[in-house]
Amino acid sequence: MADSLIDAAAVFTFAVHEALTRVASTQQLSVTQLRVLGILRDRTPSMAELADHLRLDRSSVSGLIDRAEKRGLVVRGTAEHDARVVTVRLTDSGRELGAELEAEVDRGVGELLAAATAEDREALVRIVGAMRRVGGS
Repeated sequence: MADSLIDAAAVFTFAVHEALTRVASTQQLSVTQLRVLGILRDRTPSMAELADHLRLDRSSVSGLIDRAEKRGLVVRGTAEHDARVVTVRLTDSGRELGAELEAEVDRGVGELLAAATAEDREALVRIVGAMRRVGGS
């Protein structure tokens, strides 16, 4: 791969991470906690599924959820199919905060892409789609 492509990908990654960090910090959250809110906006995963999605060990996810629970952002429950399985869902407060932060992320990342042409944006969507198919994220 051309060095310029690798450099461009790294610069873009760092810029997006910086935007996410800035948004998360407005609510004293980490980027990982911000990701948790994003993951939970449209699903109620088990703790194990959440750990897999975040690519973290279960004890780390348990700590993340403990902190989010104390802030009133999430609640734990049990799966309908198996009462031994612990699930996580957003509270109304968590959903509201998640929506606010999503809008801020949209603005922040949108600013990074403001100069991109429609063609550039379509290419980025294709590239990320290919990455997701290969990497499973």
